[in-house]
Amino acid sequence: MSEIRIQKTGEPDVIEASDGRLTLSVPIQIKRRSGRKLVTLPNGETAKARPWDTATTPLQLALARGHRWLAMLESGEAKSLREIATREGIDNSYVSRMVNLTTLAPDIVAVILDDTLPNHMTLFDLASGTPLVWEEQRARMRRVSEPD
Repeated sequence: MSEIRIQKTGEPDVIEASDGRLTLSVPIQIKRRSGRKLVTLPNGETAKARPWDTATTPLQLALARGHRWLAMLESGEAKSLREIATREGIDNSYVSRMVNLTTLAPDIVAVILDDTLPNHMTLFDLASGTPLVWEEQRARMRRVSEPD
């Protein structure tokens, strides 16, 4: 059975038992940073990039809002886009455009979430007049991406 023991001192080591099991000894320290646990090595080194350290892009937030608002409609929590707009204190057309983002092709959503969307692509390009057919969305994205 696996066992984890936290040691703050010592050198990394591999110990082989007579039955063939290996024990890996890695001295680490667990610290709290903003309520999260952070593993640090004895020399103070930590992981360079942590998922929770990256800021969410406005397009990622818009996509999340669209999915949240669509879920509110589907669950019956809200009866209309207008009701959601009133609750949120925002324009009805903005809510509509964000909900349009929920119809994007999975590969386009992945590009948004990976933050690899070309810089010249805007929220307006993706949320306004979005075709429902995924191949048409991809074609539109290619057209917008092409240099003039």
